[in-house]
Parts: sequence; structure tokens; C-alpha cells
Amino acid sequence: MTYGRELQVKENTFDVLVIGGGNAALCAAICARRAGARVLVIESATKDFRGGNSRHTRNFRYLHRSATEFVTGPYVEEEFWQDLRQVTGGETNEQLARLTIRASEDLAAWMAASGVRWQKPLSGTLHLARTNLFMLGGGKAMINAYYDTAAKLRVEIAYQTEVAELDVRDGEFFSACASRDGALQEFHAKSVVVASGGFEANIPWLKEYWGEAAENFIIRGTKNNQGRMLKELLQHGAKPVGDPRGCHAVALDARAPKFDGGIVTRLDSVPFGIVVNKQVKRFYDEGEDFWPKRYAIWGKLIADQTDQIAYSIVDSKAMAHFMPSVFPPVEASSIAELAAALGIDPRALTAVVDEFNRSVRAGRFDPGTLDDCRTEGLNPRKSHWAQSIDTPPYYGYPLRPGITFTYLGVTVNEQAQVIMQDERPAKNIFAAGEMMAGNILGKGYLGGFGLTIGSVFGRIAGREAARYAGF
Repeated sequence: MTYGRELQVKENTFDVLVIGGGNAALCAAICARRAGARVLVIESATKDFRGGNSRHTRNFRYLHRSATEFVTGPYVEEEFWQDLRQVTGGETNEQLARLTIRASEDLAAWMAASGVRWQKPLSGTLHLARTNLFMLGGGKAMINAYYDTAAKLRVEIAYQTEVAELDVRDGEFFSACASRDGALQEFHAKSVVVASGGFEANIPWLKEYWGEAAENFIIRGTKNNQGRMLKELLQHGAKPVGDPRGCHAVALDARAPKFDGGIVTRLDSVPFGIVVNKQVKRFYDEGEDFWPKRYAIWGKLIADQTDQIAYSIVDSKAMAHFMPSVFPPVEASSIAELAAALGIDPRALTAVVDEFNRSVRAGRFDPGTLDDCRTEGLNPRKSHWAQSIDTPPYYGYPLRPGITFTYLGVTVNEQAQVIMQDERPAKNIFAAGEMMAGNILGKGYLGGFGLTIGSVFGRIAGREAARYAGF
């Protein structure tokens, strides 16, 4: 078995076993190792594709009390909490949510001490320059920094190794059976941190909740997130949390690859035009709120449409206001020509655009605020950033649901211990990241908050796992 330190490990017994290789897992591994524990990280991906969905991230949301070189202003606890409460509709565990918010305050310093570097605030439609820190080089650079730190700490890493089964008895972990190149090996540890992601890449499992619609979903991140450890924990009596159909799902360019397309395939054009389905009907308010508070509902909205397809329609005025997809837009000199190029009814799209244009009530257009450009007498309405679609050339993007991660997970407490169905905490089983995000994200999403949850609970899980192991 080849390990991250390029050593052949002859022993199969560790203090802390970390299952997973992304942000939450590495935070756990680093914390446990700094506490003095001998740590093994098991990553199912190859070394080149290590890091799971964390490779595709670029920023995290955190509590801070003033502007810095990297954020434009303060973001205090109560505003953070109200933002989360708004997007989740109150479907969150307030105790764990506030713990996450408060613990995020020192994340920037901790991450920097672990090799992560920051970049200056970004402008534009993301509206994140005040609330979020952006990693220089994005998630890939962050993951590489963590692995470099882990190597210096002598954390042991097993790549291309997948845990198949857990030996769990009466809420206590004893060992994990893992496979590599068809050979099985058993690893024993005093405690385990499960941080191996959700089940978003497991299409058959998604189909149990979504039916055939799941065949049309695009998975933004790693194909390795099959949910095997989530299923193992649930079968061993862990208490589930979260809606099985719940997920972080965005409007993705329909031309994206099935897996691992990442952030460059996301479409941010929605607030600056209209979105229609296959029947050429609008189905939701495109300007409901700032994009970081609403972009993660659009995947599910599209998933609910016929054939899980929709179309973003904008004119040339809008093109400067959003980050384009890696794929070029479909372009035409008229709305009818655009519809034909997209494969939808030209007469119907022309009628929809005409009705929308008639309903627009002009105001002062401002992408940086909840402006007063809205529609009147239109259902569904457009609340902000409503401008007539009247300036050729016209552009369109086909949209599919882009699944980032699923919300079904395991219940945890403030020590990141997995809670069993009898409401008792497991003795030595801890969870972090997507495995437990559903405790805090009952629905909806805040831009950059998934990485925050993973970082906070990864550190807690690593610390507590090491403590249980005697460190």
C-alpha cells in the first residue's frame, strides 16, 4: 500500500483513522496529528484528484469584526445567523449553526498557519467581497497546502483506497476494511473521523428519491462521492438527518461533463434575464435576492421541470454583469432565432419576452443592491434587476441541475460525535463535512458556507478523536 509519505506502512493500527480526503478530512487529520495522535487518512481518489469537492471551491464565509486587506467590511454573528436563517427557512439546528458561526472567526488565521493564502476581494455579482475570504489559487491550492502541511506533520495518506465496511458494535468503532487494487486490508484505530462526502455521485441512490429525473442531473464535483460510508453509518444505527431529496444544486450549463466540471460550468446569468422551461414558461422569480443566497435553489427548481432542462435568456446589456460559463452562449440576432437555436418554440419565447418587457417598471439598475427594477402584473414576478430584453444580439444558455452535495447525513453533537438512533453519542465515531452538513443546512445555501461547516467540524472532529485516543 503506497502512502502520502511514500512509505510502505507495515502496521495496521493507528490512533485516529480519517476516512475521506477533502477539506473536512484534512482539517481533522491535521488537528489530530498536532495533538500527538498517529493518523492515517484514507482517500479513494488518486493523488492527482485528491480532495473531493473541495478542489472546486474558492471561498469560505466567516465571522469577522472589521475590514481587512481581503474583505471589505465586518460580518458579525447576528447578521451571519440571520442570513442562514433566511436561506434555510429556519430548518437548521441553531445550536450547531451558531457554534459553526462563532468557530469560524479564527479560521482565517488557522488556515493561513496551515499554508493557505488569500487573494484580494472580488467585485461583481457574487456580492461576497465583504462576507467571504477567497483562497489564492482556489480550492486546489488550499487542498495542496493542507496535504503539504499533513506531510510535514507525518500524517500518513493512503490513496486509491476505498473503505468498504466498518466494524461498529454498540456505537463503538473497531476497524475499517478497505480495498486497493482488489486486495482487502483491515485498519484498526482507537477512533474514526468519517468525512467522505455525500452520495451525490451515486445516481442509483439519487433515483430512489428523484426517480428517472436523476439521470439528467450533472454532478459538479468528484465521481468518488458514492455515499458508501454514509450508508454504512446508517446501517450501523446512526440517526439520519436532512431531507433525502435535499441538496446544494445550482443552475449548470447543460453542456457540462457528467462529473467534475467544477465551478466554471455554473451559470450566473439568471438574475439578469429570464429563465424558461421546455414549455417556454417562466417558473420562478429570477431576481428574488442576492445571488449567493439564491443560486443554490435553482438546481432543484430546474430538477422539478420537465426533462430537467431550462434556458437562461439575456440580451447584450446583461453580458458584462456575470461570470460566463466555460461554454460560449448561444447567440442570435432575434429572440425567435435564439429560440430556434436552443430548440424551443420561437413564437412562445417571443411572446414570453414581449410580456416580460411590457411588465418591466424601470428604476435605477444596480447589480450591487436590491434595486427597484421590477415587474408589475407578471406571474411569477421579477423582484429586482428587471430590465427589458431588447438589445441584440441575444444570448441563451441551456441549464441542467448541477448537484454539489446532498443534505442527507448523520446527526452529530457539538463534539462532532455521531448520534445513534437511541439518541446516545457513538463512543469514538466522529463526522465532518458533507456527512453532517444537513444538521445545519436543512435547505437552501449561503455562498461559501459548506467549506465553513467542513472546516469547523473537521477541526472539532480531529481534536475530539485525538482526545478519545488519549491525546
